[in-house]
Amino acid sequence: MIKPLADKIRPKDIKDVVGQSHLLEDGKILNRILRSGHVTNMIFYGPPGVGKTTVANIIAKITNKKFYKINATNASLDDIKEIIKDLDSLMTLNGVVLYLDEIQNFNKKQQQSLLEFMENGKIILIASTTENPYRYIYKAILSRSTIIEFKMLNKDDIIKGLRRAIDIAKADLSDINIKYDELALDYVATVSNGDLRKAINAIELAIYSTKVDENKSIYIDVDTVKECTQKKILNYDKFGDNYYDILSAFQKSIRGSDPDASIHYLARLVKAGDLVSICRRLLVIACEDIGMAYPNAITIVKSCVDSAMQLGFPEARIPLSQATLVLATAPKSNSAYKAIDLALEDLESKDVGDIPIYLKDSHYSGADKLGRGIEYKYPHNYKNNYIKQQYLPDNIKNSVYYIPGENKMEEKVKTYLKYIKNY
Repeated sequence: MIKPLADKIRPKDIKDVVGQSHLLEDGKILNRILRSGHVTNMIFYGPPGVGKTTVANIIAKITNKKFYKINATNASLDDIKEIIKDLDSLMTLNGVVLYLDEIQNFNKKQQQSLLEFMENGKIILIASTTENPYRYIYKAILSRSTIIEFKMLNKDDIIKGLRRAIDIAKADLSDINIKYDELALDYVATVSNGDLRKAINAIELAIYSTKVDENKSIYIDVDTVKECTQKKILNYDKFGDNYYDILSAFQKSIRGSDPDASIHYLARLVKAGDLVSICRRLLVIACEDIGMAYPNAITIVKSCVDSAMQLGFPEARIPLSQATLVLATAPKSNSAYKAIDLALEDLESKDVGDIPIYLKDSHYSGADKLGRGIEYKYPHNYKNNYIKQQYLPDNIKNSVYYIPGENKMEEKVKTYLKYIKNY
């Protein structure tokens, strides 16, 4: 069977791994582990195609232990039991290194089956996942493991890997002269979105699908690789960690009054076609981050959101852009958000007491016999539609929840409240 180029290029030495300098350079954690030869339970976390499996294979080779590799996507509890059966055989006297790819696909029971053997050292687990381990991996596994995050490869890393892949292809096709345009590598690196495996697959397709000319040469240009690469796919999984990362960056950019960054993250969400999540997030931002500084923001955003839902993509992107820019350029206040959270906190932590009797409902026959509403003062009967009276329960009568922010709108609120209360 002919091995894919992505497998042929897989480094066998740590010096050939591209990227991940924060882990592999001298003095960094994985470099220290490789030098010491002492391997402990580890979980590799990061996007696809960035070297997790490659580094796990290299680390496994430095141990004097039997190496097993399974993929949780198609493995079962029986596969784990087969490995456990081998633990006391002659081949596994020094223990086992188990590389478990995509561990997030194992359920709790499957993950738990490893715990006893991780605890006594018979199994050293090196697991990898593209999902946030703190969301998807059983806590007892996490507590026994070191979490190591692999980062997305940059364009230079991808180009370096592509050159190495082409050199290997040249060795395989020794009778054919492979030439390429640097711009072609740049294009592939750009659309691969940090995934070296995807980039190598594109180059491999370009090499083997390009017609050999009369000089026994093939030339890879930008047009060639464009035909061999899919439309750029963003790293976005509605049920994955990246889903929350993009939405978080979107809201924080709006909160930070950066319209350009806000539109960038909106574009990512639009590209993924996630209309509902965009609309929900815009609505909450209008109240959480703009709030009382510009109370009409929610009205504008609701109109834009309704328009977007009615239009659908691709036209929906336009009202969504308007709503995003309105919020990103609006004055900011989180006073409404803070006020309700403070009130909810009191409900959880304090004996707030009963509602004052004169505030209780009195719209029924006999309410006056129960003392309901008798001492209530109707504000509209007084000057400026205000009369001082206690509204909070006795136990928390001095509590303050709403603190106006430092913005033009809430300065007016402060002035108004001061005026009517001190009149």
